[in-house]
Amino acid sequence: MLLTWLYVPGDRPERFAKALSSGADAVIIDLEDAVALSRKDYARSAVAEFLSAPHEVPVFVRVNEFGSLGYFADLSAVGALPGTAGLRLPKVDSPAQVTRTAGLTAKPLHCLIESALGLEAAYTIASAHASVAGIGLGEADLRSDLGVTSEAGLLYARSRIVVAARASGLEPPMMSVYSNLSDVDGLRASCAEGRALGFVGRAALHPKQLPAIVEGFRPHEGEVAAAAALLAAVAGAAATETGTVVLPDGRFADRAMIAAAERTLSLARRCTPGEGGE
Repeated sequence: MLLTWLYVPGDRPERFAKALSSGADAVIIDLEDAVALSRKDYARSAVAEFLSAPHEVPVFVRVNEFGSLGYFADLSAVGALPGTAGLRLPKVDSPAQVTRTAGLTAKPLHCLIESALGLEAAYTIASAHASVAGIGLGEADLRSDLGVTSEAGLLYARSRIVVAARASGLEPPMMSVYSNLSDVDGLRASCAEGRALGFVGRAALHPKQLPAIVEGFRPHEGEVAAAAALLAAVAGAAATETGTVVLPDGRFADRAMIAAAERTLSLARRCTPGEGGE
């Protein structure tokens, strides 16, 4: 389970190795917004050199916007390298962009929805091609496109992206970055809210955000205890022909409840040091 993803600018190769040793589950090298136009070629070359061999921590590359000169150059430079675990595609608005990209690289694709048009097409984008491995929101650009000035204004978009991922058989989406680096408490609370909406994991702008992300996604003790109790009861119960398990107290635990309990315990283990966590 990839819970923490750390961004690093593509034109700062001295930071690449540091990002790998930060404790993040995955690193995202950014060739798009984090790199000035005048440094795109330098960044592309530096990233290609770094990804000429695989790394222990998976490294993804956020390429430039579909159709731009940078987009084609990025795919040509990193789209087949052994160190590239996958590509993050910004500003995806249609399934045609996905299928075109999939024809240029065999790498897994992670699609970022950053506009109203993309949001309306979220499911068709998520299910456009077998290469699509994930879908998520680019909330900064989405806020601008929608004219949203509050967290409440993003609730529909966040729920829709969770539904699109689930309906297309993808893993739960990870949350967009939290831009206030000094607000650790706010980040932690935001992650907990995101988990309640169905998100799992988050991208970070700085290594100091990583512990708060893990803490925010950690299920609380009551959730863990309830999930463990349910699964323990299920282990000794008999399933009916409808697939429903009768618990000792007379309650019915259907498959959805069992799956939810298993997800809770899996997430708890991931967020607990020494038990598959950090």
